[in-house]
Amino acid sequence: MFRKGEQTMTKEQAWISLRAVSVILIAILIILVSAYLFTITYPFVIAALIAWMFAPLLRLLKIRLKFPSTLASLTTVLIGISVLGGVITGITFLIIYIFQQISHELPGWIEQGAAQLQEMFNSFVLPIWTEMNWFIDNLNVEQQQTLQQGITELGNQLGNIIGNVAQSLANGLTNVVSGIPAFLFAFIFVILAVYFIGKDVGTMKASLQSRVPVGIQTKFTLFVQEVKTRVWGFIRAQLILMIITTVVVLIGLLILGVENAITMALITGVAEILPYLGTGTILIPWGIYLVISGEIFLGISILVLYVVVVIVRQSLEPKVLSVSMNLNTLAVLFSLFVGFQILGVIGLFLGPALLVVLTILKDIGVIQDIEQFIKHGFIDDEPPRNNTS
Repeated sequence: MFRKGEQTMTKEQAWISLRAVSVILIAILIILVSAYLFTITYPFVIAALIAWMFAPLLRLLKIRLKFPSTLASLTTVLIGISVLGGVITGITFLIIYIFQQISHELPGWIEQGAAQLQEMFNSFVLPIWTEMNWFIDNLNVEQQQTLQQGITELGNQLGNIIGNVAQSLANGLTNVVSGIPAFLFAFIFVILAVYFIGKDVGTMKASLQSRVPVGIQTKFTLFVQEVKTRVWGFIRAQLILMIITTVVVLIGLLILGVENAITMALITGVAEILPYLGTGTILIPWGIYLVISGEIFLGISILVLYVVVVIVRQSLEPKVLSVSMNLNTLAVLFSLFVGFQILGVIGLFLGPALLVVLTILKDIGVIQDIEQFIKHGFIDDEPPRNNTS
């Protein structure tokens, strides 16, 4: 039999376990519901984020310049579209410039590459082909048939692989083209939502403040402030990594004696902003082309330089992110590894993002409140009254 004290402790532990499980289930439910709601309301979520980003401009127009709400919101939307259009235009012109440079050099590259391939064929492939013909001629009929069947099967497999790749590319292009109307439709909703949010932000804020408890409002305000700090820290970290990448590439190209090293290093550094791809979009095709065109040493050196850039970036990224975003270096490294293992390349972004959210919740006291609830349950604000007669 249990003593009374032991029975009380067992019951308390059971309640703690129940509250812990409840918190975990509620957190999972919130994540699932939020993910589902985002799929059907993402234009408005994006609009809210854009309105939040341009909130300082909106306040400037309303408070300092005394714009009416409608005119201030419309001006903010127009400025936002102009900024976005300018960024897209700049990137487009950069891509066009790169392709123009490539198109000027492409005929010479093709001619040089064809000459190199012809020389490679005459030096390596043709002698091997001659030896193979001699070898096949010395086989008996059954062996020749077996070899021909194997070659035919290999050709069929290669044809299937090429067909599957082509089909995948065609499907991808079809999905992109078919998704353009949906994108434009969603874009219109985003613009309209940004306008109305900016126009009625004061009314919506007052309505929420009258319905949401003060404690939650305080936590949310602290959360938003911390998110702003971490977002600017993330941008600063990416700029630092981009500069480091540019410097490493520039040093490597100067050592290799490459012409226009500064220009190529700057282009490669800018390519770091491309998700998933980064410097590989420049250095890998460049290195492969150099190898094919006969400049084997330089091509392999460019590929080695890419490996060095990746190693340097992966080595410095946890430290730079931790310093810029006020995070623990080991925690950043752990989030990068776990995110990559679970979600692949996209996990390299979602892992640190989740770490940032958890760190902010800890800094503003939400994690401590959850721990307090798990240990002690709800705590009354007022002390219990003593019943005295």
